[in-house]
Amino acid sequence: MVERAAGPLSLPENWPAPSDVNLSLNRLGTFDWDLDGGLLHLDEPALGVFDLRPDEYDGRPESLAVRVPRDEADRLDSVILAAFRGGDDSYGAYFRVRRRDGSLRWTHTQGTLRRDGGGRPYRVIGIVRDAAQELADSAARLELDEVRRVRTSVVEGTTAALAHARTVQDVIDVLKESAGLEHLGATSVVMGLVESGRIRLVAEGSEGSSVPGTRVTRIDEPCPMSEAVRTLSPRFIDSAEDFAAGYPDLWQHIAGLGITAAAYLPLIAQGRPIGGLGLLYGDKSGFSAEDRNLLVALGSSIAQSLQRAMLFEQDHDLAEGLQQAMLPRRIPQVPGAQIAVRYRSARLGRDIGGDWYDVIPLPGGRIGAVIGDVQGHDTHAAAVMGQLRIVLRAYAAEGHTPATVMARASVFLHELDTDRFATCTYAEADLTTGVVQLVRAGHVDPLLRDTDGACRRLPVPGGLPLGLSAQFGGLDYPVKTLELDPGQILVMYTDGLVELPGTDLDDGLLHLSELVRDGPHDLQALADRLCAVVDERGGEDDVAVLLLRRRGAYTPLAGGRLQQSVPPRDPAALRSARRMIRAAVGAWGGRDRSDDIELASDELITNALLHTDEGAVVTVRVVSGAERRLRVEVEDASSALPRKRDAGDAGLSGRGLVLVDGLADGWGVESRGSGKSVWCEFAVPRGSAPRA
Repeated sequence: MVERAAGPLSLPENWPAPSDVNLSLNRLGTFDWDLDGGLLHLDEPALGVFDLRPDEYDGRPESLAVRVPRDEADRLDSVILAAFRGGDDSYGAYFRVRRRDGSLRWTHTQGTLRRDGGGRPYRVIGIVRDAAQELADSAARLELDEVRRVRTSVVEGTTAALAHARTVQDVIDVLKESAGLEHLGATSVVMGLVESGRIRLVAEGSEGSSVPGTRVTRIDEPCPMSEAVRTLSPRFIDSAEDFAAGYPDLWQHIAGLGITAAAYLPLIAQGRPIGGLGLLYGDKSGFSAEDRNLLVALGSSIAQSLQRAMLFEQDHDLAEGLQQAMLPRRIPQVPGAQIAVRYRSARLGRDIGGDWYDVIPLPGGRIGAVIGDVQGHDTHAAAVMGQLRIVLRAYAAEGHTPATVMARASVFLHELDTDRFATCTYAEADLTTGVVQLVRAGHVDPLLRDTDGACRRLPVPGGLPLGLSAQFGGLDYPVKTLELDPGQILVMYTDGLVELPGTDLDDGLLHLSELVRDGPHDLQALADRLCAVVDERGGEDDVAVLLLRRRGAYTPLAGGRLQQSVPPRDPAALRSARRMIRAAVGAWGGRDRSDDIELASDELITNALLHTDEGAVVTVRVVSGAERRLRVEVEDASSALPRKRDAGDAGLSGRGLVLVDGLADGWGVESRGSGKSVWCEFAVPRGSAPRA
């Protein structure tokens, strides 16, 4: 619904306008909308039209989002805004309301605008009513030529409703739920689509009226719908006797349904048949010329709507196929982890998005997990997503740190010929130690589900979205390090999973946390449940989900590898690196020497930070050889080589490498292009079991 900027609440003196008793008696709801105050008053009949109880509505237009689907709200907003800006004094529109049972109901509203001396609208007063009831009430008020008026209004009303049908199922729903065909006397509707020389039924008659062998029929078969489609002419059957004589094979199956007449109409669009429509009657005898003209007009309108719906679904299938082609065809089996991924496409035609996920196997028993969303909902967003996914995978496979992977991907997107940006979260997990390094680029925070089912938000310090960080010089992405215990689940997702009508992001995250907490233990079932909830609430954005659970009994065959960037003057990153080293020592069998390893590592890191201005990269890995060693490497951008020196009795510095030399089983320095890497190694026993 159209929203006004919130300001000081100043309601008109006569707000809300008193309900008109006559309107209430005629089952018309009234509303009074104070545009300056932002309040929308609905009387009891109006609440009934929206299928809301008084305690479910707080007077804010946003509260109606639970009943008005997004596409309907957008269309209604465009009508109202056109009236606001065009200087009109009134407006009228048809839109659909989603009732409590999930069905869609056509509704009609009219509003009168009040404007101030400057022409600015400040108030809208109007009515809202059920569209189907409107047809019945109109017929009740008009006594002259009642049958003709009702039938004509039904055709017009059905045509108006069909104009907004998006899918084939929408067309079927209009025909079955509008109650309009009942006013034409039809007791049942059947509809079929032409596919490869056959007619496939997509809507059947009343329950129990299904005829064996007629769900798919050839166009040349002797049945009334096939005849209408084949000849491009309507087939009117005036009596049960005519039906039995003309189509004895079909009649023997439906003779007990009480059918007294039938009309079969070809559905023709652009000169070719796309389907057929059958109307079955239980108390009719014959069709007048007026009846036939009305039904032919109705068939033409249905055919046009059906063609639009079929093209719409073809566009959606094409877009969804493109999106699926851009996503990984399969997720690799990763020792030490359980992974579940899901993608749920957007509901509206080509309105697909750039949501994606990826799982990247890395050396040393590590994996990279990616979740992201490219701005926009079109095929261009999907194409950009495909390129960005490949680039992220390539940078991660090259061995770059998570922060570097994200920064390089941002530069790539900035240099790409596009105006799109993307949000993303990248997690690099070592399944031996459980150490996870997370980097976030404008994306929603992940969740963490504990082994007892408790679920909490996982705050991750983030940078700008990909593309924007390169444009505005913000390529320094902070890294969050955590330890994922066996059985814990890292929940990564896109914003379509937490967008709830009428609520903010925090409410959506709280609701998602409850869903994950109460969800099934099985990871695949949990992923299915999350997507099903989006379907249940009618979510129209696409959704990507990635669930990662660490197994507890995985022991790698070779040594692992962990890496952490430590920017200068960043105590949090320094603490994160220390935690990473401590976790690696505990998992890879160096517990007996943990103090020595941590102290020597701290000296190397401190030296790098003191003597350079660009920070350091800390790597911990296991080296296999004559003896098994845990190796700590600290890489910086300085080409100056360190040396041992005597600090003297009173010296406050200079003892670092002397200390490392005394603690480690070996140390050294390696040139790395414009910088260097200082390393130290510690012998650790073979066959050491990972931490439980």
